[in-house]
Amino acid sequence: MVDIPSISSAIATIGVLVGVTFAYLEVRTLVKTNQTDLAFRLYSTFGDKEFQEAYEKVSTMNVKNYSDVVKKGFRAELFTIGSFFEGIGVLVKRGLVDFGLVNDLFRESIKLVWERFQPIAEDYRTQFNQPLWGVSFEYLYKEAQKREHRLHQIQQ
Repeated sequence: MVDIPSISSAIATIGVLVGVTFAYLEVRTLVKTNQTDLAFRLYSTFGDKEFQEAYEKVSTMNVKNYSDVVKKGFRAELFTIGSFFEGIGVLVKRGLVDFGLVNDLFRESIKLVWERFQPIAEDYRTQFNQPLWGVSFEYLYKEAQKREHRLHQIQQ
């Protein structure tokens, strides 16, 4: 025979389990919402007129090393764009923003800018003894390349 205290205990246990499940789902949704919000705030910065002017200069610059950047007067633009993508790389590495969303929003820009940026970054690292300069941007680029490679394999 089932007694009242046993039924109350079972109902309380079920209530706790339902509450924990609900809380878990709410936190998970909140994390995804915050990551999405962050990605779109970054995208908003990317669309800013000043940022786009710097992006245009960096994405079309024809330089071979950091000294060329300084000579041609692109230093501020290089650091603006490089810092932006470096920051995104840090966020992706730490799992604070979804890489898939970042990749969907910035895929072509990551590729274009890093391929221009790479020889400059390598020169800067050597010239100023800064071996970690731009490594999160480089990480972001490599992750984007891995994803692109996997997509090409799937499509074939």
